[in-house]
Amino acid sequence: MLKEQDRRWADEAVARITKKLDAVSERSRDKIPYTTLDGVHDDRSTTNPSGGEADGINWWTNGFWGGMMWLMHHETGDGKYKQIAAVSEAKLDECFKLYRGLHHDVGFMWLPTSVASYRVTGDRESRKRALHAANLLAGRFNLAGGFIRAWDDVEDNDTRGWAIIDCMLNIPLLYWATEETGDPRFKQIAMRHADTTMEAFIRPDGSVNHIVEFDPFAGGVVRTHGGQGYAEGSSWTRGQTWGLYGFMMSYIHTGKDEYLQAAKRIAHYFIANIQGSGVIPVDFRQPEEPALTDDTAAAIAACGLIELAKAVPELERGLYLDAAVKLLRTLDESRSDWDSGSDGILTGGSAAYHSAVHHQSIIYGDYFFIEGVFKLKGNDLYLW
Repeated sequence: MLKEQDRRWADEAVARITKKLDAVSERSRDKIPYTTLDGVHDDRSTTNPSGGEADGINWWTNGFWGGMMWLMHHETGDGKYKQIAAVSEAKLDECFKLYRGLHHDVGFMWLPTSVASYRVTGDRESRKRALHAANLLAGRFNLAGGFIRAWDDVEDNDTRGWAIIDCMLNIPLLYWATEETGDPRFKQIAMRHADTTMEAFIRPDGSVNHIVEFDPFAGGVVRTHGGQGYAEGSSWTRGQTWGLYGFMMSYIHTGKDEYLQAAKRIAHYFIANIQGSGVIPVDFRQPEEPALTDDTAAAIAACGLIELAKAVPELERGLYLDAAVKLLRTLDESRSDWDSGSDGILTGGSAAYHSAVHHQSIIYGDYFFIEGVFKLKGNDLYLW
């Protein structure tokens, strides 16, 4: 049960979000943003920043803007948000034509856009797009290792045997496909991947690996990679949240208790490492300096913790709900830009520890912050 003072704060935060997105949505209605440049949303639907096949319209975050619009449509009832969501969904059709550059992140791209559209409106074209994406994701399944392959080859790395913790938030596309069509293959693949992740990614202390490399021909773990964290064996915070929220999603779709217990193990580790300030570092095991932060990890963790609180007995709920509120209130009160003249909300996002740029607005941070606040209000649209 949300405390009265936290409920009042959540209502005030919803009002701030609504005011800001009313203005930002108009300015960015024809864009698919990833970050901001001098406070203005960039547009991944028209540019390839590094010239790579996956950097423009195929960029993995390109579903979150549409998802934000569906959340706002559900909250406000304003039809303009549905219209703006349709713009980015239609633009993503170009990804299917290009094909190269698409990988495991098709769930991030088409769950908040086409699946959301179909759930809300019943649009059959949206259903077709989402099922096409689900088939692409299922096609990346490695039978020998029981995992969904992550990226296509990255620079000089052979990634045929690579799986990553992020994929736990992509496999709900497969659960949805089975729920929609009755074909069990999609769910079978999703659960096999979740089972492999549970066994190979979660460490005894509840922290998680980012990348696990399997033998793509025989199966079995070859090694782990540090990925977007500080180093191999460290604790990339956003990776912890992909695991936490991802296993909750698998539990919601399957009812399998092992997934709930996995989410709890990761959650306990995450909560134990939240500092008094409520600000989350890029990696829980990074050096003290530079003091790099990642507000996106805080927002994603909050969403997972709220869903976890819904799934446990009443005596346990406070642990998870209080932690979620602390994270979201910290973001709102000291990590957000509420100026309606700038396009981003959260200001301290970091894509990876060794990225060239830190402490910037990143679209998925804003998405999960909005989702988390709406969850606390109790009137959220669940897109996963």
